[in-house]
Amino acid sequence: MSTDTVSSVADNTPVVIGVGQYSEWIDRPGYEALSYMDLAGRALAAAIADSGASGSVADAIDTLAAIRAFEMSRPDRKPPFGAPDNVPGAIAKRVGASPERLILTTTGGQTNQQLVGEYASAVAAGESQCAVIVGAEAISTVLALSAKGEKPDWSEEIGGRFEDQGFGVEELMEPALFAHGATGAIPLYALAENARRHRLGKSLDEYRLDIGTLFEPFTKVAAANLHAAAPVERSAEELATVTERNRIVAEPYTRMTVARDQVNQAAAIVVAGAGLARKLGVPEDKWVHIHAVTAATELKLSQRPDLSACPASIASVEAALERAGKGMADMRYLDFYSCFAIPVFNQIDHFGLPTDDPRGLTLTGGLPFFGGAGNNYSAHAICEAVQAVRGDRGSFALVGANGGWMSKYATGVYSTEPADWSDGDRFEKLAKADHAVALGRGAFDSATVETYTINHAKTGSVAVWIGRNAAGERVCGNADLTDEPTRAAFESGEPFGVRLAVTQDERGRTIGRLA
Repeated sequence: MSTDTVSSVADNTPVVIGVGQYSEWIDRPGYEALSYMDLAGRALAAAIADSGASGSVADAIDTLAAIRAFEMSRPDRKPPFGAPDNVPGAIAKRVGASPERLILTTTGGQTNQQLVGEYASAVAAGESQCAVIVGAEAISTVLALSAKGEKPDWSEEIGGRFEDQGFGVEELMEPALFAHGATGAIPLYALAENARRHRLGKSLDEYRLDIGTLFEPFTKVAAANLHAAAPVERSAEELATVTERNRIVAEPYTRMTVARDQVNQAAAIVVAGAGLARKLGVPEDKWVHIHAVTAATELKLSQRPDLSACPASIASVEAALERAGKGMADMRYLDFYSCFAIPVFNQIDHFGLPTDDPRGLTLTGGLPFFGGAGNNYSAHAICEAVQAVRGDRGSFALVGANGGWMSKYATGVYSTEPADWSDGDRFEKLAKADHAVALGRGAFDSATVETYTINHAKTGSVAVWIGRNAAGERVCGNADLTDEPTRAAFESGEPFGVRLAVTQDERGRTIGRLA
């Protein structure tokens, strides 16, 4: 691509001009026990420096969106060490920026990728000149300091106004599943994973090895990533074998194959118009074009016709490729969100990609090995994608970002090749599917199991199942593991299709026993 081609890019064309990451580890030299805001500030400073601008990027920022940290992502959860009264303002302050618009985003791992599309559209429409997306997690530090009885004060009085977009968790609510012990990501994804296992006719051991085979190449990428939380190469067999250290957290998952949230990581992305980039003196070889961003919302897990599938995520990727005018074969770099195996499996099943695709399926090392930096993981993937295409001019990278329990998905396509935003149609929010399975609302006395997991928590093991009642409505409950035939059916890994007789216990929970 010639310099003349780049220089002819319209002033309102959105480009990524800078990306930055920052991380620290509690057991390595130089550890500072940085707060969320300090980590985010370091990442944003790195992104500004990465732009190579001769002018002041910080002064040009008119929009700054702060991705919610996990400990700020639920109404019932408060940061244990406190937080600023204006989170985006606190981050902006650390780089000397004074954006007109400050935003605290909603919850979800798709958020940062979706915001790239939203802010690119705003730049193309002349509504923004320079926007920042930045987030951080400090869960590792919080746990380490709490274990020692230390409680630093991370609160700050920043003042000023900002947009609080709310938690955005309404579409993630699964009250019936929550009431039966499927209260977090691990058991909810495990329910979907076991549904896929049943569809493929795999035993638990066979399927665990499939997960290990998928993730073995991820560990190699993580081992070479300076920001990875667990930079250790592991074999498929090591990942799949159940040991005291690699225990089952929820069937079929071993501990090593689930997202690692104990990290101290931050990442930032700077999007600007080409005209401003020129004015700031950003070298044109730093520009990365945003060829497409699409966002989609899935049905709630309990309402999905196929409990193993997430068609909204497929639709998002397909739409992004179509808007970019490319196919999957044109993507030289891929990062599929990998909090668990099932979101990756859904993509490679659909597109016919092998687990050992020579391009690789991750740019970071994936959430179990690079680290699951809360709602901000995909900002790290975007950072890696930007650096990859900068170093491989004319190539294309695709980043798939997942939120909730495969509840939301956003996809981005990046390249140094110019993207024409004159029609303003490179960002799209897809319509939500409307083919929900009816949920059972009243009492029922029997159910047929569609999927299940046994969740191993500190308080004990709980078997959770999803199935259909006699009317064909979707229902859920617990299996009575004190009943020997029921326990044997569930612990065998093959309770699919069995009929349960159900009763309600004193807490109103549905308890199933083999009929």
